[in-house]
Amino acid sequence: MATLKHIASKNSDYSAIEAYLIYQHDAFTGKQLLDEQGRPMLRDSYILDTLECGDFSFATACLLANRKYNKNNHPDDIKSHQYIISFDPRDAADNGLTMEKAQALGLNFCKENFPGHPAIVCTHPDGHNHSGNIHVHIVIGSIRTREVERKPYMQKPRDWREGMKHSSTAQTMRHLRVAVMEMCEHADLHQINLLEAQGDRISEREYWARRRWQQCLDHANARLLAEGKAPKQTVYQTELETLRRQIDSVLKKATTFDEFSALLLQEHGIAVKESRGRLSYCPSNRVKFITARKLSKKFEKEQVLAALAQNIRLAPTVQPIAADKPDKIQKLVDIQAKLKQGKGIGYERWAKKHNLKAMAQTLILLQEKGLLNEDALDQRIAELDTKFHESLAVVKDLETRMADNKTLRRHAAAYTSTKNIAQQLKAAKRPAAFEEQHRAELTAHRAAAAYFKANDITKLPSPKKLEAEYAQLASEKAQFYEQYKEAKNELLKLKTAKQNVASFFREEEPAQQER
Repeated sequence: MATLKHIASKNSDYSAIEAYLIYQHDAFTGKQLLDEQGRPMLRDSYILDTLECGDFSFATACLLANRKYNKNNHPDDIKSHQYIISFDPRDAADNGLTMEKAQALGLNFCKENFPGHPAIVCTHPDGHNHSGNIHVHIVIGSIRTREVERKPYMQKPRDWREGMKHSSTAQTMRHLRVAVMEMCEHADLHQINLLEAQGDRISEREYWARRRWQQCLDHANARLLAEGKAPKQTVYQTELETLRRQIDSVLKKATTFDEFSALLLQEHGIAVKESRGRLSYCPSNRVKFITARKLSKKFEKEQVLAALAQNIRLAPTVQPIAADKPDKIQKLVDIQAKLKQGKGIGYERWAKKHNLKAMAQTLILLQEKGLLNEDALDQRIAELDTKFHESLAVVKDLETRMADNKTLRRHAAAYTSTKNIAQQLKAAKRPAAFEEQHRAELTAHRAAAAYFKANDITKLPSPKKLEAEYAQLASEKAQFYEQYKEAKNELLKLKTAKQNVASFFREEEPAQQER
């Protein structure tokens, strides 16, 4: 899935961005990394090209444009814009994406969307998170040095006239996100809908805070391990991550909004309020509320009400959770092996008592099940193992069918809601302008039509029928999951009991020989 990120810079040193693209920098401080001789170290791999710079470097072309049009003289003026297109790490293996192909896509994207601006296009093979995602940096000078042909997405004179400054507005970002989606679709690359928020909304500030504090936690844990102590926490969670986890835990079990808000306050001390149709959350250690759009899309009002309604529909099919956990059969401890490892006499006394209790539990279980005979025990274990794997296979199949049902419902809803716009396109007097104005809706409509064609769906399914089918699948999944859980619990008990009996007789043989 390719993503698009925008960074506006007020730095008047245009050569600094080129140095960042060419040389290695520390991910946290942003400082150049130096070798043993104190010289900057080049990146291991990169491809860099310039556009609209003539015979000059990017920095010189930008400075000449500033002087020619007498702009960017104030420190608060935006001197350059950087757009970063990050491709899905799977594209390299699945779709044959290389640095050369990504560079070609980036150059074409820059020519189509930033004509007339001095630009640098640079491709790197990996990001600072080492996930293997090929990404392209497109850096443009803020001033357009020539007038360009007006295109359908250009709304104001600043978008095509010479000497005007580039402005990254919400409308501009919407157009660029759609352009990235279309670019990936034409290149057969993995892509998601960039016009809708996907999952949690993690800001740049939160991302780097998590990385910095995780690094500090790793260093602290390394010192504890060196001292022979076990660390209590290995993964750092920001305040917002903790808040997301707490809200999500309540959202999975509440059925009404009043219950949702009451459980949040009782269990986690989180207050929730609605203002102008939007939800906000405030944990106990804060005074100011945090809007849902800063946390996650699924915590917004529409998604919360949909999740609560889904919980109501599935409530009859969900089995109540047992208050007490089933008794577990404890494993016998190999006392002699532990003593050889350096355990003392106190541990030996505890282990003997523990083994007596574990063996008593084992005998009680085998008597209750009528499995004191070894052959009967092996036969029962084989039966439970078969039942366990069969139930698990059915559960996995039902989960796959439920996922397919949700995908079909999503495409059916998108197709129905955008059908009128697709019909209006055929009768539009200016098809290019109409398509640009409704590009997101038309993209969704075509994606739904392609999905139907790929799956040989000729008749649009009924939403109510799909919803009823999903509820039926959820009911069957709950039933088979209960069978799977029961078989798993009993299977683990009997395997532990068999292991305990074998361990007990292994320990008895040397003891009898000593007597």
